[in-house]
Amino acid sequence: MGIAESMPDELPSDAEEQLRNGEEQLELSGRRLRRLPSAVCALSRLQKLYVSGTGLRELPEEIEELRELRILALDFNKLERLPDGLCRLPRLTRLYLGSNRLPALPNDFAQLQSLRCLWIEGNFLRRFPRPLLRLVALQSLQMGDNRLRALPAELPRMTGLRGLWLYGNRFEEFPPALLRMGRLHILDLDRNRLGGFPDLHPLRALRVFSYDHNPVTGPPRVADTVFLVGEGAVERMAERDEPTPRPPPRRPARVFEDEEEEDLLIGGGSSRALGPPVDSLCALEAAPGLGT
Repeated sequence: MGIAESMPDELPSDAEEQLRNGEEQLELSGRRLRRLPSAVCALSRLQKLYVSGTGLRELPEEIEELRELRILALDFNKLERLPDGLCRLPRLTRLYLGSNRLPALPNDFAQLQSLRCLWIEGNFLRRFPRPLLRLVALQSLQMGDNRLRALPAELPRMTGLRGLWLYGNRFEEFPPALLRMGRLHILDLDRNRLGGFPDLHPLRALRVFSYDHNPVTGPPRVADTVFLVGEGAVERMAERDEPTPRPPPRRPARVFEDEEEEDLLIGGGSSRALGPPVDSLCALEAAPGLGT
């Protein structure tokens, strides 16, 4: 039995060493933790907490004591709900919840007004969580591999959104609300059930549109500045004398750790213990100039 299981309320010895060295981050990823050690919640100066791939099943309400926390990585666990205490982290800018068992988000999630990057792919979401509509500063929203069939008409309230990943859901028609998301840079609708697209010229800021593995017969009508990935995209890009399309990023780029860097659009700074798939790319590779 590991240290974390036999002494669930105490920090592992190497974690204590991290903190003695003056680090404001704690790496617990890859350990066997059914619940977060209570001692973690007493680390009031902690800014980055990585708890990925541990088998974590629950979080304590006391997590709200981490008032300085900016990055929280909880991906690849077994969480079925989030405590309200998590919604009371005033400085949290990046939250990674991918590959858990979440069917919804708590109503108080809208209190996370500093949040700029949310990755919640690979969960059990059947409906778009309405608390997200109040996060007007959110820039990057990763909701791939869920069970969404529609998007709310109020989606354009999210005026800060620049990257939206919706691949691997259950859309049968292009969600009308997306046509009013004129500030989006990246839109990924791969692996849905879309049979066609409307004219996407209203998406004036769009730079990357990915629609691969849908039952469509050709690319949508978009501005010449849009980088396409999908059926007929190669031919369309060739007509414009552009390079062959490459998939836009779907996993956080682990190489970025400085939260001051302008990498929020691609979700930089997620947990580092479980690396991304080998085909993960930086947005700058997918579309030159995207990071500006």
